[in-house]
Amino acid sequence: MSTLAPEKKAEVQHSGQFDRRALLVGVGAAAAAAVGVPLLRRAWADKANVFIARNQRYDGPLEQTIRDGLAATGFDHALIRGRKVLLKPNLVEPTKKCPQMTTHPAVVVAVANVFRNFGAEVVVGEGPGHMRDTEMALVESGMQDALDDAGLRFIDLNYSQTGWIKNAGRATVLEGFHFPREVLEADLIVSLPKMKTHHWVGYTGALKNLYGVIPGIKYGWPKNVLHYAGIPQSIYDINATLPKTISVVDGILAMEGDGPIMGSAKPMGLILVGTNNTAVDATLGRIMGFEPSKIEYLNLAGGRLGPIGDGLIGQRGERWRDVENPFTLIDAPQLRGLRRRGVLVT
Repeated sequence: MSTLAPEKKAEVQHSGQFDRRALLVGVGAAAAAAVGVPLLRRAWADKANVFIARNQRYDGPLEQTIRDGLAATGFDHALIRGRKVLLKPNLVEPTKKCPQMTTHPAVVVAVANVFRNFGAEVVVGEGPGHMRDTEMALVESGMQDALDDAGLRFIDLNYSQTGWIKNAGRATVLEGFHFPREVLEADLIVSLPKMKTHHWVGYTGALKNLYGVIPGIKYGWPKNVLHYAGIPQSIYDINATLPKTISVVDGILAMEGDGPIMGSAKPMGLILVGTNNTAVDATLGRIMGFEPSKIEYLNLAGGRLGPIGDGLIGQRGERWRDVENPFTLIDAPQLRGLRRRGVLVT
């Protein structure tokens, strides 16, 4: 049974009734509704919690780890009951010979089961940037079999019906974005990135992973329109325009070196969970040996979409310094100077 089932007939609707502030922190729903989005963005930018779990395995109790992480970061699961949740893994250009390239199917299924147990309607969606044949990506990554076994529906975001929404970030010259209908209708989008280096921007995490909600039929392969507009700026604009996002990072088997496709495997055994993707990516970078303020897209997002300062991010579970393990990089001009001061890579 194929789970590749984009739907063409439904009208694009953007759900505006779901209170994300209440969902993410579980308190202050009435006040949140009163102050409006700009003030909410400022509140999210001021403080956020990130959960780190070590000694994780793909055959381990991932569902319990993810539930613990959501609880520790203030996620109110009661408010997601009966709502639509879209899981966005990273499939990019998968091959079974390179498991460090893509989000592991076990992580996707575990997150899906957690949200289904919360009473949510869950689908999985991705728009690979390098492959026009998404079904091949599903098969090569092992995702197809896992989704079929779990009874999860997959949406090919590259070819889905789209709706247009105004660009809320405006770091690029793009007036707005064509987003797939499933993205616009989702009450919550969960970014499920792979922990890995990136040969243009340093490293990729929860924010960069949402490049994959942009449909190839509108923006090309590999999302050429966004590359011309500027990769860091596009990352910021996409995330500024998609406010209803959280993340679970697959850092169990990571990638270093020539990422995000040709790098080497780096076992880390980590799962990161957070309700603010900017804070998650800043923490991810520190673990990998980067200075978040030197990463251009994080520098744009810091203080606007979430905190990047270490003192503004509450640590839950493990402390990032206790799991820090600097990643190797290729020698390229755009990657020089991104390390935190004093970091040595052995």
